[in-house]
Amino acid sequence: MMLEGYNYWVSIMLMMIGFFGVISSGNLVKKIMCLSIFQVAVLLFYISIGYVKNSAVPILQEGVSVYSNPLPHVLMLTAIVVGVAIMAVGLAIAVRIKEEYGTIEEDEITKLDLEKNKQERKKK
Repeated sequence: MMLEGYNYWVSIMLMMIGFFGVISSGNLVKKIMCLSIFQVAVLLFYISIGYVKNSAVPILQEGVSVYSNPLPHVLMLTAIVVGVAIMAVGLAIAVRIKEEYGTIEEDEITKLDLEKNKQERKKK
């Protein structure tokens, strides 16, 4: 009885960890990883919502009256594929930023970008 809704609490904790990491970290790779943690929390939450206790697979069977809806699980499989693709693109962009600026820290990138803009304005 006590652990009945633990998966909801785990998903909320993962959401908060991921959200805190995105906000507090200046490292672009850490931000991407924290976004992935946040995504896992959302996936866990939706899969938990789609679970129906004492239900059967949605194939017509005799003696079964409660079926689970497969749609949330199928949508989350699609979300996993999209999330992996987005993470790969984000990491590829982080690699290009590292090649261009020599760092993946947001503060340093902003500072270098401001200096570059000042130099371009002086040339004009």
